[in-house]
Formats: sequence, C-alpha cells, structure tokens
Amino acid sequence: MIESDEIIRLITKALPDAIVEVHDLRGDGEHYAAYVESEAFYGKSRIEQHQMVFTALQGGVGGALRGLTLKTAIPPEEP
Repeated sequence: MIESDEIIRLITKALPDAIVEVHDLRGDGEHYAAYVESEAFYGKSRIEQHQMVFTALQGGVGGALRGLTLKTAIPPEEP
C-alpha cells in the first residue's frame, strides 16, 4: 500500500514545477488516478511524458502501486 502523498512527493521531487493531483480509486491504497502538469513535458510525446512520471515513481514504489491511470499535460501558455 502507498499513500497518495507519497506519490505526489515522488513526482514533485523529479518534476519540481509539476501540478499533481492524485485520487485513490478504490480506497485500497493500490489503485490511483493521477493528473500531472509540467513544463518538463514540452516537446515530449505522451508516451515520453508518462515514462517520466513512471520513472519518478521508482518502479511502482516496491510493487505497492498496483494500478495508475495517468493523464499528463503541458501548462497553457500565458498570453
């Protein structure tokens, strides 16, 4: 089991500017949905963005994370 705060901590450690939202989908501490927005994603494909997040999570945090639905985004440009 892993807490959502730990997921957020690991992602923001790797992507300091990231806006991260995490929701426990089943209440079991093993299945989450995450939204990650970061300028580090500029120029990266969706697959590369997801790989960056999964790398930040250090291989599923020892297997404690069984499922992660992930949505990544690039911050909108300011006018």
